Amino acid sequence: MKIDVIEEAPVGAFHRKLLVACCGGPLLDGYLLSIVGVALGDITRDLELSGSTAALIGVAAIVGMFFGGLLIGPLADVVGRRTMYTIDLATLFVASLASLVTTEPWQIVALRFLIGFAIGADYPIATALLTEWCPRRQRVRAMGWVIMAWYFGAMAAYVVGYLITLAVPEGGWRWMLASSAVLSAIVLALRHGTPESPRWLIDKGRVDEARELIRSVLGADVSREQLLTARTEGIRRGSIRALFRGVYLRRLLFVSLFYTCQVVPMWAIYVFGPQLLGAFGFDALTIGTVGSALVSLLFLVGCIPAMRLLESVGRRPMITWSFGLMTLPLLVLGLWNDAPVAVVLGCFSLYAFFAGAPGILEWLYPNELFPTSIRATAVGMVVALSKIGAAVGTYLVPMSLVHWGVSGTMYAGVAITAVGLVACIAWAEETRGRTLEDAAGDGGPTRPSVTAATKDDPDPLAAPGAHRAS
Repeated sequence: MKIDVIEEAPVGAFHRKLLVACCGGPLLDGYLLSIVGVALGDITRDLELSGSTAALIGVAAIVGMFFGGLLIGPLADVVGRRTMYTIDLATLFVASLASLVTTEPWQIVALRFLIGFAIGADYPIATALLTEWCPRRQRVRAMGWVIMAWYFGAMAAYVVGYLITLAVPEGGWRWMLASSAVLSAIVLALRHGTPESPRWLIDKGRVDEARELIRSVLGADVSREQLLTARTEGIRRGSIRALFRGVYLRRLLFVSLFYTCQVVPMWAIYVFGPQLLGAFGFDALTIGTVGSALVSLLFLVGCIPAMRLLESVGRRPMITWSFGLMTLPLLVLGLWNDAPVAVVLGCFSLYAFFAGAPGILEWLYPNELFPTSIRATAVGMVVALSKIGAAVGTYLVPMSLVHWGVSGTMYAGVAITAVGLVACIAWAEETRGRTLEDAAGDGGPTRPSVTAATKDDPDPLAAPGAHRAS
């Protein structure tokens, strides 16, 4: 099902609007998971929560994301991307707004679970839709903006939470939790009128609809015979069972493993930055908070050069070298407990910077390596498995600092990252320059196409500071 008219389409207003709309899910993810951290202290005090109940509120959204990705991914492959793409944002809006009237801890837990479920559902839907419309040479940058949107959302949550604390000293936590309704409404409005994926329509045999959609959106004519030929000569159509055998099982294991091996240390650094810096003997309130903000910024900054390098150097070398480089700063911190503050902050910042390429590939690889018929299912399953890692990391880091100390905690991070490195060396594939259908095939050469992007290609979705054609 090679559709050159989509793969080679010039980037226009439709692609940019779709990118912004699809970034709304990760933006809300970063915002929602961070805003609860700001609000949790006030919630605990106002409702007199026990430690276990507070922890349940903190982890409820992550548990919801596990089930959302696991259950809604397959549904999006059956009923389509567009329908679910709207329903999940409407759910987010209603659940966020309902936070204003919560009075009992169980209500907060239930709403946080529902919000997490909707976000977990949005990842396979939105990223599959974006990938299936995106021209070949823009897939890396599109997924780069997706992961960067998460970091923007997280930083916005801290700013909004701080401002609400100043404006509403008593009961401000309800407004913090409800504030995501504003973002949800904006993203929902942006998603209005988003068309279905033509690849999904063709996969379901709705060729005439796909042909008309391509004409109306891209202004390009493609014959019905071409689309029928593309469908019959395309890669073998997959089913959910195909995920658990052969090459697709290997790809599922690879993506899930490297994703989890990145997200566990990353989540620990992101959530427990002040505590980790405090374990090195630094003041958690000043150096810890400022240092954590710096490290968070470097996670975002690392994505910018990675966007271009993933296209010029390739996916496989970038993810392999990135995991190798990510182990080094953690190893330094494990060996050097009494390192000065500059060294500690430098090591955490280097880890964050090197994580840029794997962060993009968390979304790019699962969308490239699986066919249209099971793409959302595969992404949803990867999201679900990664949330197990996030939950485990969130739970174990404080215990690790108590029982193993800072050295043991850093060595654990080295070991986890090293497992990811081994998985990349063994299983990472090169998909640079390949059509979506070629990349998702179950065999054949992995060399990039001769039409792969070069540094001189016009790049309307280029990263900040990157060259743009005039």
